Amino acid sequence: MTINKLSRRSFFEKSLCLSAIPLAFSSVSASAIGGEGIKGASLTSVQGIPDLDRITTLLKTKDPLIWLFTGDSITHGAKHTHGYRSYPEIFAERFRYELGRYRDIVINTGISGNTTQSILGDFDWRVRQFKPAVVSLMIGTNDCSKKEITLEVFEQNLDSLLTMIRELNAIPIFHTPNVIIKEKAPGRERLAEYVAVTQNLAQRKEVALVDNFAYWQNAIKSQGETAVFKNWLNDPLHPNGAGHSEIARLMFKTLSVFDPKASTCGGPYYEGEH
Repeated sequence: MTINKLSRRSFFEKSLCLSAIPLAFSSVSASAIGGEGIKGASLTSVQGIPDLDRITTLLKTKDPLIWLFTGDSITHGAKHTHGYRSYPEIFAERFRYELGRYRDIVINTGISGNTTQSILGDFDWRVRQFKPAVVSLMIGTNDCSKKEITLEVFEQNLDSLLTMIRELNAIPIFHTPNVIIKEKAPGRERLAEYVAVTQNLAQRKEVALVDNFAYWQNAIKSQGETAVFKNWLNDPLHPNGAGHSEIARLMFKTLSVFDPKASTCGGPYYEGEH
């Protein structure tokens, strides 16, 4: 197993490097864009430039990008999608096909059952080796069930992950997890408090935030709790295929790439006669 792991790491380190992005913007230099493979990039060069603006600038280039998703079982897309696409897979369809970014690479290193502590301990393998331009992180649903991961520890872990991502000159995107049925999820009753930590840290550190928790809360107010839970969840915790579509579409809206006519965004698509 060690030999295989090392050979895979060597392969990715040699083949998934980002080339320098040649841009000539008056207000944004190439070193401010993101991605460890960009020459001359530094942490100080991104100060004052909102992460969403940096992503918008990246999308104006034709250079291929590496997008990395990590987190727990929700990002993993394990089991509860019933074979439908998870939100990272829907993202790949939107970017690599609908937006014509065919050479972009979308990597998913989410693992079921993981916490912030899990990702911190496996950061080299899960994130660093791929030299991503953008790192999307959804975490917290398992952290809130661990006695050793208090709110303070969760915040420290999340802040450490943010620092490590930015040290790669990658652009971080935080997600809050979806709403759960807390009455049927013993041990996770405090999820909303952990969500608040993510929301507050994202605001303080100017991190792009896809606030799924708030979005689902608003949907519950407008559609009713029963409808949202029945249509978007497969069990008290995990989104089903429709729930993953909602997460993906909110991400598209956050990144300003949502198009209601596109199939990944819910637009009708039918081809051929049957």
